[in-house]
Amino acid sequence: MLIGGKLAGLAVVARGVALGPAIAYIRRMSIRAILIHPDPRLKKVAKPVGDITPELRTLADDLLETMYNAPGIGLAAPQVGVLKQLFVMDAIKEEGAAPRPMALINPIVTWTSDDMNTYEEGCLSIPDHYGEVERPASARVRWTDLDGKVHEEQFDGLWATCVQHEVDHLNGKLFIDHLKPLRRQMITRKMVKLKRERARM
Repeated sequence: MLIGGKLAGLAVVARGVALGPAIAYIRRMSIRAILIHPDPRLKKVAKPVGDITPELRTLADDLLETMYNAPGIGLAAPQVGVLKQLFVMDAIKEEGAAPRPMALINPIVTWTSDDMNTYEEGCLSIPDHYGEVERPASARVRWTDLDGKVHEEQFDGLWATCVQHEVDHLNGKLFIDHLKPLRRQMITRKMVKLKRERARM
C-alpha cells in the first residue's frame, strides 16, 4: 500500500528485523515481482494459512523486503502471486522513529469504528495512481504471527487504513474498487497501457 506516494523514508530499514514480538532472526531475503493490475490473481480470495512452515516465513521476509524496497507501507501475498492469507505492513512514517514491521496471518477484522477517515491511497500493484478512500478511522484485528501466537489489536489512523487496505487484498479487492466507476475504469485503462509498454521493453 502507498499513501500519497510520500514514503521514500521507509526504504532505509535494518535487515533481519523481528516479525513477531521478541523474535529476532536473520535470513536471506529477496525482492519479488509485484503483480500489476489488471491481473486475475489480484481479484481472487486468498486461502487461509494452515501450518506455519519455513516457506511461509521466507515469504513473509520477502514481502517485507519487497515492500520496503518499493517503497510502501503494506504488501499482501496475493500481490506477489501467492494466494495465501498473509500480509506485511509497517506504517511508521515519522523520521527517526524505529520501524515496526509486522506479518499478519489469517487476519480478521473484528470491529470497526463509526468514525471515518479519508486518505489518499495508492497501491504497489497500481503504480503512480491514487484516490481518496473513506474507511473506518479505527479497526480491531485478530491474527496469528509467525510463531503461531494469536494477537488482537486496535489500529487507528494510518495504521487502520493500511490494515483494512491489505485485508481487502486478501479478499480480492483493490482500493480502486472504492472509487467511482469512471475513475476506476480510467485507472484500469492506464494500467493496461503500462503493462503493454513494459511487455515491449
